[in-house]
Amino acid sequence: MPEILFYHLERAGLEEVLPGMLEKSLERGWKALVCLGSPERVEHLDSHLWTFRDDGFLPHGTDTDPRAAQQPILLTASDSNMNAANVVFFGDGAGPREWTSENLGEYERIVMLFDGRDPAAMEAARAHWKAARATGFETTYWQQSEAGRWERKV
Repeated sequence: MPEILFYHLERAGLEEVLPGMLEKSLERGWKALVCLGSPERVEHLDSHLWTFRDDGFLPHGTDTDPRAAQQPILLTASDSNMNAANVVFFGDGAGPREWTSENLGEYERIVMLFDGRDPAAMEAARAHWKAARATGFETTYWQQSEAGRWERKV
C-alpha cells in the first residue's frame, strides 16, 4: 500500500514547494509523475522547472514528449503512469480517478498538494482525503508552520 501525504500549502505555492520535493524524490532514485489540473498548468510548470533556480534544473518532460516513458519527472494533466513513476504528485485539485489499490498500488508514495488559500482546492482536497480514508489508505496531513517548515498534524 502506498504512503499518502496531504500537504496544505499556506505560505508558499506549488511552484515554490514542488521543486524541492521533486529533488528529494530523484535523490531517492525514484521517478516522479506530476498530475495537474489542466494542460495549461502543465505547460506553465514545464517552463518553471527549467528556470526555477540559476544553479541547476530538474530533468523532466511532459506527456506530449515522444520520450515521455523515459523521463525521470513527467508532467501531465492525466493520472496515467506513463513513466513508471514511484511517486505521484497531484496539484491544482487533480487527483486519482479512483482511490483503489488496483489504481494506485504501483506507487510507493502519493502526494496531494493543495492551496489553502483557494476554496475550490480545499474542497477537492477534503473530497480526496475522505475517499482515500474510506478506501482504507493510511493518510498523513502536513501543514506549513509560520516559519514555512512542514509540521505533521494529527
